[in-house]
Amino acid sequence: MRAKGSVYIATSLDGFIAKEDGGLDWLDAASETVREGEDCGYAEFFNSIDVLVMGRKTYEKVLSFGAWPYGDKRVVVMSQRPIDFQDRDEDSDLVPACVTRSSENPTTLVARLTAEGAKHLYVDGGQTIQRFLAADLIDEMTITVIPILLGKGIPLFSSCGREIPLTHLSTQSYDWGFVQSRYAVGSLEGEIE
Repeated sequence: MRAKGSVYIATSLDGFIAKEDGGLDWLDAASETVREGEDCGYAEFFNSIDVLVMGRKTYEKVLSFGAWPYGDKRVVVMSQRPIDFQDRDEDSDLVPACVTRSSENPTTLVARLTAEGAKHLYVDGGQTIQRFLAADLIDEMTITVIPILLGKGIPLFSSCGREIPLTHLSTQSYDWGFVQSRYAVGSLEGEIE
């Protein structure tokens, strides 16, 4: 059985994950409204995964945040081009040694990670999510809608080339306006935990 693929992401009400230039200032502003100590289930989700798979653009955006936010969680950056992971000194806030690059296609990467013992993958980044959806490698999505209309930007979903049925699992609304929904990709006949 292959590793479960999950998405955990925020979008604007009109479906964008970032501004056209990749800017996330709107998301930072929305985060300021969240009650202290509330993470909308992110820590529990993050603790359930074995490997975080992200695209190169997402990786480069994460680097702009400063200190590496994922601790020693294994991270695979999908990129056809080589990546200079900078200084991997233990005392550095830069990229830790648990971060690697893969030029594999999603199917090959998931097969390899599964063979290596991974059971749950977190897939992040717009293009990467779209590629994994197109390859039928996403089993569940948690999408938090932020109450803002960006008008234009980088969409979470662009053309997948086909319809993808979803099964609603749950929805939670928060006092500060966020609405978070979980979906199984396909029908509930699959193995969703």
